[in-house]
Amino acid sequence: MNEQQNLPDNEQQIERGYIKGTVVHVVFRNEENYYTVALIRVQATNEELKEKKLTVVGVLPQLDTDETFLFFGELINHPKFGMQYQVDQFRRDLPQTKSGIIQYLSSDRFPGIGEKTAELIVTTLGERAITRIVEDRSVLNEIPKLSKEKADALYMQLVDQQGVEQVLMTLSKHGFGVELSMKVYQAYGLQALDIIQTNPYQLIADVEGIGFRRADQLGAAIGLTGNHPERIRAGCLFLLQELCLQEGHVFMEKKTLTNHVISLLSTYEVKIEVQEVDEQLLFMHEEETIVEEEERLYIKSLYFAEKGIVTSIRKLLSEEVEDEFPEAEFLKALGKLEEELKIEYAPSQKEAIQTALSSRMMILTGGPGTGKTTVIKGIVELYARLHGLSLEPKAYTKSNPFPVLLVAPTGRAAKRMSEATELPATTIHRLLGWKGGNGGFEKGEHEKLEGELLIVDESSMVDIWLMNQLLKAVPRGMQVVLVGDQDQLPSVGPGQVLRDFLDSTIIPTVPLTDIYRQAEGSSIIELAHAMKKGEMPANLPEPQADRRFFPCGIDQVQHVVAQICENAMKKGYTAKDIQVLAPMYKGSAGITELNVMLQDLFNPKKEHRRELSFGDVVYRTGDIVLQLVNNPDEHVYNGDRGEIVAIFYAKENAERQDQVVISFDGTEVVYPKKDLNQITHAYCCSIHKSQGSEFPIVVMPVVRNYARMLRRNLLYTGITRAKQFLLLCGELRSIHTAITKNEELVRNSMLTVKLKQLSESNGNSQPT
Repeated sequence: MNEQQNLPDNEQQIERGYIKGTVVHVVFRNEENYYTVALIRVQATNEELKEKKLTVVGVLPQLDTDETFLFFGELINHPKFGMQYQVDQFRRDLPQTKSGIIQYLSSDRFPGIGEKTAELIVTTLGERAITRIVEDRSVLNEIPKLSKEKADALYMQLVDQQGVEQVLMTLSKHGFGVELSMKVYQAYGLQALDIIQTNPYQLIADVEGIGFRRADQLGAAIGLTGNHPERIRAGCLFLLQELCLQEGHVFMEKKTLTNHVISLLSTYEVKIEVQEVDEQLLFMHEEETIVEEEERLYIKSLYFAEKGIVTSIRKLLSEEVEDEFPEAEFLKALGKLEEELKIEYAPSQKEAIQTALSSRMMILTGGPGTGKTTVIKGIVELYARLHGLSLEPKAYTKSNPFPVLLVAPTGRAAKRMSEATELPATTIHRLLGWKGGNGGFEKGEHEKLEGELLIVDESSMVDIWLMNQLLKAVPRGMQVVLVGDQDQLPSVGPGQVLRDFLDSTIIPTVPLTDIYRQAEGSSIIELAHAMKKGEMPANLPEPQADRRFFPCGIDQVQHVVAQICENAMKKGYTAKDIQVLAPMYKGSAGITELNVMLQDLFNPKKEHRRELSFGDVVYRTGDIVLQLVNNPDEHVYNGDRGEIVAIFYAKENAERQDQVVISFDGTEVVYPKKDLNQITHAYCCSIHKSQGSEFPIVVMPVVRNYARMLRRNLLYTGITRAKQFLLLCGELRSIHTAITKNEELVRNSMLTVKLKQLSESNGNSQPT
């Protein structure tokens, strides 16, 4: 069968493979991503095909039995299922004759439309009846005796049926594949065509996988080219959001943003002028799309987050602690605690505990080994004793909640906090009741937290959005303690909140500088504190009890890392104990290639070990993986580390889809194949992703190819993840460059300035 027949005129010109076929039955369909497997009866084709029946696979709309479609794609010979047609474009083949249209409209697809009504519709509207109805619902008013209810139902059914096809046809003309086009349809439904044809730039924010260039293609198709005002506004908003998210800025200087916009939008034909950008920025400010403040440009959520934090701090610091205890009573309780724990707090630790108990808000800072955890335990114990509270969680109920809230930005950091204090701890997102997506938070300005003392660990990781939400949820009377290491990397999201708080000097702060873990002989701690001062220890190349350096070049990194991991495995360590850290994804010493090598080392392919491919990545049972997004429904959050404990293939479950089961510290989460973009292998991960975690063994290559990323706070954050052993490899010169290079990327933020203004307006400065 190799003919081109019965094709609509607009398809006659397509010089590519097609198959025209009638649906026999649907073999499989995933309603979440529309992936479909169907058997069709072939009517016509220009492919080299002898079969009269064929399986078509791809992202497709609802296929009804006996409907005819034109499928465009390519023939593939599947090793398991045989000959299939992989569809990348399609269109419903609507009846072309009067009798065919009457039969179609009077079918079960359109309840309430009988043969007589269908005949009346075609007689009145002609053989283009279906197209006319979809394009203009009012033509149904011309049909005698057709009730409004039936007319509305017919219109909605036709539009719903053809809407997805219209979207796919429109987008395919601009190079969009079926999968991306389906995402557009899933995002907007029946409004998709209207949005594509009126404001295609909206797709950038609403549809994953569509960036400015893609949206600009659609914009050009409807005349939004060159210096069109809407195109300039779209470019301004896109870049303002992109630069803040990528570089951590809270705002962009107007001049800087304008230069970026001109660079993005100017073409050979049209040069965008500064005045044109300024005019649209002013319009956007007046329309409240963005906020302009003294030549600073904000996206609205960041402006109000910055403003909200200042308001929350003002409230917190303006209220006095309700229960202040005489120093004698504090010292007596502290002495009794020291006797019970058989420890003696250092002067700075005592000061930190006392400041926390007597302040509405306080910051505790310090590097590794300075006793932050010891102080946290002291604060909690003394708070409970002085207030006559039990620290036994079982003593509390839902109506009488546990008074001490211990939180951290990530699940692993919260788990560490819980293990150290022997008290319940959770993530900030879970504490605030984050619902995911656009669901927002349960706790905030209108529904406050319940408790008396809030302690936030790893607060350097908290971005400006989350800190604003957390502080808004703090009720009157609650005391807040922020704990963090200011020398670590700032948050992944916008802002540098902990540093801004410290620089403002408005919040009572106690720094811990004495190192107490040195007594245990930790050369890792010594290295970290030397690094903070910009010093490289002379003994760095020399073997230490808990630290080694292995010299190698970029081409040897994989081999050296493999040898280190093999030796650790021989000593009884597993993949869960060993974390390889790298600052970049690309290259032979990058995260991506190291993960491939390490998977083969820790969890190689075996005959009975199940595996599943997702794009270029292969996942196997036993793999260690990293969660990349927050999933509040499953209580799994960005940065959580888990293990693949099972893989189920589509034929083995009721959902008829491949599934991966991952255990996160005993909590098992099922991932359908389409959701595997939420995870990645965790044998090697970025230093940013490792924040808030500690590992028995950290392996860290440092080579000149990382030059762009080699900075002191990055290296410092990486080495302080090591609990027992730190194994560095690479070039001493590159390590020296990182240690001595304190060129931190400057983040635009006005939080420090606004907090200082708050202090000045109060006429005094808070003690530090």
